[in-house]
Amino acid sequence: MVPVRVRFAPSPTGALHIGGIRTALYNYLFARQHGGTFILRIEDTDQNRYVPGAEAYILEALQWCGLTPDEGPGSGGPYGPYRQSERKSRYREYALRLVEAGKAYYAFDTEAELEEKREKLRQAGWASSQYDHRLRMDMRNSLSMDPEDVRQRLDAGEPHVIRLKVDPGEEILIRDAIRGEVTVRTEELDDKVLLKADGMPTYHLANIVDDRLMEITHVIRGEEWLPSTAHHVLLYRGLGWEDRMPEFAHLPLILRPDGKGKLSKRDGARFGMPVFPLAWKGDTDENSFTGFREEGFDPRAVVNFLAFLGWNPGTEQEIYSLEAMTPEFSLERIHKSGARFDYDKARWYNQQYLMATPDEELATLLLPEAASRGWKPDKEWLAKVCGLMKERVTFARDILRKGYYFFEPVKDYDQATLARKWQPDSASLFEGLMEVLLNTRPFVAAGLESKAKAWWEAAGAGPGAILPLYRIALAGTMKGPAVFEMLEVLGPDLSRERLVRALEIFRQREKS
Repeated sequence: MVPVRVRFAPSPTGALHIGGIRTALYNYLFARQHGGTFILRIEDTDQNRYVPGAEAYILEALQWCGLTPDEGPGSGGPYGPYRQSERKSRYREYALRLVEAGKAYYAFDTEAELEEKREKLRQAGWASSQYDHRLRMDMRNSLSMDPEDVRQRLDAGEPHVIRLKVDPGEEILIRDAIRGEVTVRTEELDDKVLLKADGMPTYHLANIVDDRLMEITHVIRGEEWLPSTAHHVLLYRGLGWEDRMPEFAHLPLILRPDGKGKLSKRDGARFGMPVFPLAWKGDTDENSFTGFREEGFDPRAVVNFLAFLGWNPGTEQEIYSLEAMTPEFSLERIHKSGARFDYDKARWYNQQYLMATPDEELATLLLPEAASRGWKPDKEWLAKVCGLMKERVTFARDILRKGYYFFEPVKDYDQATLARKWQPDSASLFEGLMEVLLNTRPFVAAGLESKAKAWWEAAGAGPGAILPLYRIALAGTMKGPAVFEMLEVLGPDLSRERLVRALEIFRQREKS
């Protein structure tokens, strides 16, 4: 069996869309499942759209997600170089081979001539103005011109492109691992430019040549490339490589949260969510975006979330590490239809990973941020706070933000709940329980709860009359952890300080 070799081939034209990461993920999983090779290739042939820093961004995003390439820029490998701009000399060789085989031709048309022709066709009512078999004999190319004229123009170095020659009357059968068999009539195809006037290849030629020279066995990419695949099949045929043509798999679109169209970078601002793995600083605010990393997401959660945007293992299980996904993944279980981007689901995934993270690990992560806020907790105590808070937040950083009351006095008290719960006898109940709790030793949650139950049974009160007030006294909100667990973590001295201060503030309600 031929060893599996797959590639992720982004263009360095800006921030990497989250859909690109999903494509990389599926390629990675497929390679790992088959003991194959995952390759990163930078397709930078369009130098007009090249953006400085974009390649470094791509590499950093893949590393953050744990999708480390086996070969590529920075990784090396026997099939390099892995930037297409560094492979320029190879492409002309294959373009000329196609010309010699009668599968491609030289075209000398200028941009002005092409636009003039398009305008005439529009005025004549043509539905399409693509450069194809109907049009090429009216243009300036090696099919319509005298061979000697062509030779002289080439010898003189006249600017020209090389176009693929697509003849009508054929059916091209594409076998796709996700979509089944797709048939395309050659009459529908244009004569794609393969080599531009500056000597750089277009995506179509560079893609085919590099996939063949790098011995790519499977091409797993977005469905937007499906219409181009017929051209690619013709190129494989024209170069005599049809017997080594890779298997194709075209992935479904990632749709906007409302299901109306493909998810775009503008949807991030519109729906208030990230659509890039990492933040990107563009030349304007409009071209600058936040990322999943900067929003506080665990990369494991992002990868898990993305895997299920178009694929599922056929079970009810939703939490999978990269390692656990690998044996379960298959192209056959990828859906044909688009997958709706559900940001709330992404947050849910992050929460699951947060809850599964050991408290000590979270404490290590949060110590620097705690210090930046002027707090200096020891790691063991901070781990206890993390244990109480991690099931009540979505992101690790929210443990400090929402649980600030472990580190400093409560800023605001839940006035709406106080208005309902504070009764004429509340102060005496509050004070009575406080005396019992603060004299309990050891000062641990189980013992505190046991003493509290005995006290309110003897007092003829119930937990509903007093515990909400204690929760607000300690955290300022009803959304804090359990009262007795908070007391244990705060300790007797800090608990006394919080309760005494809160009681004084609560009593002011009786005077107002």
